[in-house]
Parts: sequence; C-alpha cells; structure tokens
Amino acid sequence: MFDRSRRRLLMRRQQPDLPRLPWVVDEQTFTDHCTRCNQCVSQCETQIITKGDGGFPIVDFQRGECTFCYRCALACPESLFRPQQEDPWQLHAVISDDCLANKKIECRSCGDMCETQAIRFTLQIGGVATPAIETDACTGCGACIAVCPASAISLVTTDKEGE
Repeated sequence: MFDRSRRRLLMRRQQPDLPRLPWVVDEQTFTDHCTRCNQCVSQCETQIITKGDGGFPIVDFQRGECTFCYRCALACPESLFRPQQEDPWQLHAVISDDCLANKKIECRSCGDMCETQAIRFTLQIGGVATPAIETDACTGCGACIAVCPASAISLVTTDKEGE
C-alpha cells in the first residue's frame, strides 16, 4: 500500500491534496488498486496526465487543461472511476496576491482561456482590471493555470458540505 502522507513528510514543498484524475472514486482506493499501467496517460487527449509519485498518474495543469473527455476512465482496466454523468471533481481556481493586476500590470491571460467565463474582470478607476473567479461557474479544468505569467492561479478542493 502506498501512503502519500508518509512521503510528504520527507518533502519540503507540500502541495494541496487534489484529486489525482477526474472522476476517481477516492485517493485511497486509487492508490490501492491502480496497477500503474499508464493506459490513462496514453489516452489523455491533452497529454496532461503524467507519472507522479510512485509511478501513479497525476494531472499536471502546467501542461494544459482537462477537457473532461473521460478517456482516462474508459482506458482504465480497474474500477477506479465514477460514472461520467457525475461531476468530475470538486475543484475551482483561486488567484493569489501574486497576480500581475495586484502589481498594477494589465493582464487578462486567465480570462481569455476560461471557456466557461468563470474569471471576470472588475474595472478600477485609474487602475487595472482585477480578476475574480465565480466559483459556481469554474469547472476546475485548469486552462488558466499554465497561461498565468505570474503563476498566481491554483486549484483547490471545493468544500460542498461547508457551503
């Protein structure tokens, strides 16, 4: 059994716990039953699924966005994915203070890439437009991440129960 929490103790930079792939049933089941056959990696239409810790597949949003094609789940020989009719994951984008707009530099790269238009810009008198994310409209596709020149965007897990 692969225990990610033990591995994190040895790593300096901790990353937030995000779902490994869209529609994965849960992390524990995934690491217990994934055979690391890489079928999901080879079937990903945007090539964002790569090998991560222990050879397990992960999504790398620096490579692009998830189109929610479901090919990773269809290619998997194990029963590790929920039905495509369900939400792929509970993720949404957040923008940190490193955003260029906070430094008075005009940039709308993230908004240009957002197909669902979840990133809106508020005009500022005598300043630059600042981005804001409409969480309900954000699919967590990650299209905004790689294009951000300041690396100011990340995905976080949405706490649906706390809303």
